[in-house]
Amino acid sequence: MESFNTLDQWLAHCERLHPVGIEMGLERVRAVAHRMGLRFNCPVITVAGTNGKGSTCAMLEAILMQSGYRVGLYTSPHLVHFEERCRLRGEPVRADGLLAHFALVERARLGRDLRQLPGRPQDVRGEVSLTYFEFTTLVFLSVMAHAELDVVILEVGLGGRLDAVNLIDTDCAIITSIDLDHMEFLGPDREAIGREKAGIMRTGKPVIVSDPAPPQSVLKAARVLGADPWLLGTDFQFSGDKQQWGWSGRGKRYSGLAYPALRGANQLLNAAGVLAALSALWDKLPVTAQAVRNGLALVELPGRFQIVPGQPMLVLDVAHNPHSVAALSENLDAMGFYPCTHAVFGAMADKDLAAMLARIGPLVDRWYFCDLPTPRAASAEQLRAMMPDRAAASGPAAQLPVATCHADPRSALQAAVSAADPADRIIVFGSFYTVGGVLRDGLPRLAGQHLAS
Repeated sequence: MESFNTLDQWLAHCERLHPVGIEMGLERVRAVAHRMGLRFNCPVITVAGTNGKGSTCAMLEAILMQSGYRVGLYTSPHLVHFEERCRLRGEPVRADGLLAHFALVERARLGRDLRQLPGRPQDVRGEVSLTYFEFTTLVFLSVMAHAELDVVILEVGLGGRLDAVNLIDTDCAIITSIDLDHMEFLGPDREAIGREKAGIMRTGKPVIVSDPAPPQSVLKAARVLGADPWLLGTDFQFSGDKQQWGWSGRGKRYSGLAYPALRGANQLLNAAGVLAALSALWDKLPVTAQAVRNGLALVELPGRFQIVPGQPMLVLDVAHNPHSVAALSENLDAMGFYPCTHAVFGAMADKDLAAMLARIGPLVDRWYFCDLPTPRAASAEQLRAMMPDRAAASGPAAQLPVATCHADPRSALQAAVSAADPADRIIVFGSFYTVGGVLRDGLPRLAGQHLAS
């Protein structure tokens, strides 16, 4: 068996193992998990959806930690460092702490030195091929299974039914907003995509549906499976004014809540789903009203409408599909007037790029398209060819080109900073690679002051 001494060596090994980057299905990853004897002795919350998963997980983690629970969180992808994908008690795992778990998964994958469980054909000895995501998901699940936790939060990577995360039975499922994304894997419309997301439900267990208009396939799946659906507008609801908001549902009520620290109008939808999940799990994980207030006030999540104050203003957002770009556009529009908006953008080629650019285009005066370090990405030149028609900005910025192409997100942002006036606004959005690329080495100097990421 091969063994490696660094995280980078193990990750390179994982990238070489499987002939394709994404292969839906649980048979292979479940076989290895059985060989490992992987299980949790604490409640598990699983979160699926198109948008809002990361924010939902972050708010759950913050509130549960404020209640004194030992929380494990697994999310993907990461922005800068691979270890960001897993947090134990609020802290990212250490790279050197992962090495033993990589070795454990590799032994199980090769069918060596681990118990064989009878009665299942896949539990025979022999090598199992795993994708990068499957292998690393097992690593993080192993980390959390050995960490003496009170609760585990799992974010689904792609879809739900056939995602590696779904090999773990959940005590409470949350399905956030559903929209068109990853259609080559999940289906051509919201009904097909909703059917895949609904695969995280379990019989007799609560499923929180925070999408205000969920596909009928989600509701049907809950009925057929015998899950306990909590629907926004029926089983829980929220309301608010400019100062505060409130939530009620199934015998519980919170009033006079401050707005979540995460910015954006859509965050109330996510927060409402979080409070529904915590109410559904009250008998296993009771939380106080003060923990709810503190958790929502202290929650942080880089790259989700993250505003970096300075001159010019800088906004970071991993919006990478039409639905999330529409939310970003609404949030930008609500920020008020800026003489010129500069946009740094890089994205995967398989996204609905034309729809994304058309939606946010009216708000952007100058584009800085960038290449990304992955074969899946559209090139900067391809993105510029899709740029929506728009007249050049007025004033001094009118002397600049409407769009430029750059080799990476960092150089694109440097160009935007150099071109922008102090009163302008710069937005960096698109792929995790785009936002992560500008955060990797710290943000550039704005108005003469270096802003750390």
